[in-house]
Amino acid sequence: MTSQWDAQMEAFGAFIRSQRKLAKLTLRQLAELTSLSNPYLSELERGMHQPSVRVLKQLSEALNLSGEMLLAEAGLLDPDRGSGREDAEQPGVEHAIRTDAALDDAQKAALLAVYQSMTQERQPKGTERPAGPKVP
Repeated sequence: MTSQWDAQMEAFGAFIRSQRKLAKLTLRQLAELTSLSNPYLSELERGMHQPSVRVLKQLSEALNLSGEMLLAEAGLLDPDRGSGREDAEQPGVEHAIRTDAALDDAQKAALLAVYQSMTQERQPKGTERPAGPKVP
């Protein structure tokens, strides 16, 4: 079980690194946005730590990702079970793009930019995306 958990933490760290690069942030910039130390984030990206819920919340806000996505990536939430809420947002296009291993970071950024530009035009007033770092 330990090796399985270690592999999960390594995969989570790689996911965080990928999302940080996709957001065009350095480790130092992410540290400033999250109030976490640069060494801790580096170790997290290398799979050496299991993040707390507080850390996941800070990362989700800084990287403009849903908390549910990070919980699932960290192996703390079964993505197939859902949250139990009737109105829970299902993983959508952005999630699929962000987690597609066949795409490199540049391709993910391009696809996300196109998708977000098209969907922001169609959103009703008052439902715009929350402000945050520009994540392509």
